[in-house]
Amino acid sequence: MADVAEEVASASSALTRGDLLKRGSAAAFAVSMFGGLAERAFAAPYGPLQFAHRQLSGELKIMTWAHFVPDYDKWLDGTYAKQWGEANDVEVKIDHINNALLYSTGAAEVAAQSGHDLFWFISPPSTFQKQAIPVTDLVQEVSKKVGRMTAVARKSTYNPKTKQFYGFPEGYAPDPVQYRKSLLQEAGVSLKTWDDVRRGAPKLKQIGHPVGLGMSNEIDSNMLLTSLLYCYGGFIQDEQNRVVIGQGKNRQGAIQALQVMREIYRNGMSDEVFAWTAASNNQAFLAGRLSVALNAISIARSAEDAGNQALSDDTWLASIPRGPAMRMGNEHVMGTYLIWKFAKNKEAAQKYAVDQMLNYRDHFIRSKYYNFPPWTGSIKGGFKEIRRIASQDPHKPRGKYAVLTTIAEKYTTNPGYPGNTTPVMDEIYNTFLIPQMFATVAQGKSTPAEAVSAFAARAASIYRKWHNQKLV
Repeated sequence: MADVAEEVASASSALTRGDLLKRGSAAAFAVSMFGGLAERAFAAPYGPLQFAHRQLSGELKIMTWAHFVPDYDKWLDGTYAKQWGEANDVEVKIDHINNALLYSTGAAEVAAQSGHDLFWFISPPSTFQKQAIPVTDLVQEVSKKVGRMTAVARKSTYNPKTKQFYGFPEGYAPDPVQYRKSLLQEAGVSLKTWDDVRRGAPKLKQIGHPVGLGMSNEIDSNMLLTSLLYCYGGFIQDEQNRVVIGQGKNRQGAIQALQVMREIYRNGMSDEVFAWTAASNNQAFLAGRLSVALNAISIARSAEDAGNQALSDDTWLASIPRGPAMRMGNEHVMGTYLIWKFAKNKEAAQKYAVDQMLNYRDHFIRSKYYNFPPWTGSIKGGFKEIRRIASQDPHKPRGKYAVLTTIAEKYTTNPGYPGNTTPVMDEIYNTFLIPQMFATVAQGKSTPAEAVSAFAARAASIYRKWHNQKLV
């Protein structure tokens, strides 16, 4: 991959924003935004940043999630942000909300044209890109200092149509399989391939510990089921970001993925998976009910923090199972900052985002290896050092977190792979079309072929809308 500075154009000197309602509910805005955005010029110029010796002041308001590793938030608010604010003469105020509320809260802020300066999203919020200032120059600033950004971060936040980075990647979480070692040994089950999971799920359910793979309107189900599509070659987009799931091998791969998940559900799961929230698989695993789940490491860390050593010691991590086409998974979280065009302290927001990337080591360690750096060079030594740190974790089996580095390096990609995370993919994700497709098949409401056809038609309609807005 060529250097970022060579690949992307400089940031636009003209900012635009949607001519939206100044007031209104988040739901009303979401309908307005998905129906189309009318544009008009916004006069503020935006050029290369000169951070050296810049004197900042005032208040920096940040919205982010309530991290699944609570100790990270305590450190972020009480130590990191406080010290950064003191060093830059800025009062930093961080608000944390449940991850399921981030999208609607962001929509409400845009509808009101008022809110936070720096807004963090749990997945790439590309449908909002016309409401945010480009951050191409920030990406170049960091890349010049620490090296190239990861492919997953670039694909998640870069729009090849506009040749701009619309969002600034803050961190991502690999998505391992977490499983009860003793239960899989008892049942004689392997997790090397999805066919192993298909054949093993009934055995695990028979011993009272079903598999937990969500098919609900929440982010974990989105990430898992899109990954399953990859593994079977059922790609929603191609490299040019065109919708192709209804065509040829992509259609056949999607049908196969739906068939496999239907069988896993009917023989090895319970119907609770259709009503899960993002926390439900954690809760079910920690309660001892589940044998297998796909999630970031919050499950294993929660068992440790609760002092449940028996469960913690029995919780092992693995890469996503291999499918007929590949072994590939989405990131579990792709934290992305947007700086709104109506932000009152853009300069402080820009510097805060850049400074965090220039020395990411503490963020990786304080998050207990949950937050991986979008630029591996922001931890000196890159993946080699990341693996060394993770290997030193003392919890049993000792070194179990080292596999996260393998997953991050080899088996982690962005929503919309092999293309970018376009507004098309963002809308598909935030209307939960993927888990709905899988659920209708698992529940016997449609055949796999019917479900793929319906999904492809809906995705094609979404593509046309965003193509007309010149964002794909």
